[in-house]
Amino acid sequence: MRISLASDSLDGIASMLVTEVERRGHSVTLYGALAPGDRADWAWCCSAAARDVAEGRADQAVVCCWTGTGASIAANKVAGVRAALCTDAATAAGARKWNDANALALSLRLTSPQVLTEILDAWFSETPSTDPEDAANVAYVREIR
Repeated sequence: MRISLASDSLDGIASMLVTEVERRGHSVTLYGALAPGDRADWAWCCSAAARDVAEGRADQAVVCCWTGTGASIAANKVAGVRAALCTDAATAAGARKWNDANALALSLRLTSPQVLTEILDAWFSETPSTDPEDAANVAYVREIR
């Protein structure tokens, strides 16, 4: 898959994120502090990664900031993006399954290397639910203005 990665700093698991996503066989596009010379402010870099998803240049995005909150807010402002702030593997799996989330938001402060590995394993192994009720919810989210 094509994954856009953004982080507003190189704190915590930011640098490890690139290695872990590539290790799983995905190609990456980097933004913010992960891309030397790029604007690293959370709103700019996280929305850029989200736009890649919305415009078809990436299949998914992973966006990071100190708390993960700003990253998720910026990504969710981009039409067509469903970013989920995940702090554990169960939440990541649920976000993919029930919400068809296409952007993963992470906290650089809270996410340990071990938890990052668990979250990414869950995120990339889960697929969206085919249950009609779940699909109806995702479709309705697309319509909310």
